Amino acid sequence: MRVLLAGATGAIGRRLLPMLLEAGHEVAGMTRSPGKADALRAAGAEPVVCDALDADAVRPAVAEARPDVVVNHLTDLPQELNPRKLKRAYAANDRIREEGGANLADAARAAGARRIVAQSVAFLYAPQGGPARSEEDPVNADAPPPFDKSVAATVAMERATTETEGLEGLVLRFGFWYGPGTSFAADGYTAREVRRRRYPIVGQGTGVFSFAHVDDVASATMAALDRGEPGIYNVTDDEPAPMREWLPVYAQALDAKPPRRVPRWVARMFVGPFIAFMATELRGASNAKAKRELGWTPRYPSWRQGFREALG
Repeated sequence: MRVLLAGATGAIGRRLLPMLLEAGHEVAGMTRSPGKADALRAAGAEPVVCDALDADAVRPAVAEARPDVVVNHLTDLPQELNPRKLKRAYAANDRIREEGGANLADAARAAGARRIVAQSVAFLYAPQGGPARSEEDPVNADAPPPFDKSVAATVAMERATTETEGLEGLVLRFGFWYGPGTSFAADGYTAREVRRRRYPIVGQGTGVFSFAHVDDVASATMAALDRGEPGIYNVTDDEPAPMREWLPVYAQALDAKPPRRVPRWVARMFVGPFIAFMATELRGASNAKAKRELGWTPRYPSWRQGFREALG
């Protein structure tokens, strides 16, 4: 089939593009950087240079690609997501999710695409109930700033994806990415902070995280090209875990010293209420629906195995 991959040069796009080509799909890779067009062409994709925020440019660009399926892996986050600078970083990403996601869904419909598959996040659930939330559970509309605006932007993108008439819209809510090209990679920002012992366990470390290796993110996207009914799917590994469990294992995989512990009020003071919330109140996600309806199984069923293999 013909696939338009938006975000083709990002952390997921770089893993997904060769998988699409190997499966025999014709791929148009969308990027806003003219300097990356040659690399996309060399990789085997037809480059589409277009800013997703420019609706007047997106429509003809998608129409020319004539896709059967549009894949939205658009992000706009810095390589180093400094907790003290989250407001600015999230604002740019919120805009590409909300405006770019709506532009892409509209262009996909106008171009006659059959399906659109869009990237979302699995850490937006309200802090209530058990540790692993399902797709039917409420999102955290009262999230601490600046994530409150991110939740609203993400939900708007999800609605544009699933409610655009004439499109089969699937939203994949991914756990925290790790693996090559991510903040959790051995050369990433999070890894560096853990080595410096500047990524502590906050309070009792009861915030529950769900993870997904980038290869599992890519394989789930592949599954969603032609499987599953329209709707929302959590894509995570099988083991949601509190911070107090996964962070020491991650540090050990990096051959770093054990993480320090700090009170919640200290975290709130130095890195803000959102980081303190994540460390102590976050909820994970259940991947049961994705496994059942997409026929997808994670290659890395647990971060325990994944951290060890991804970090050597």
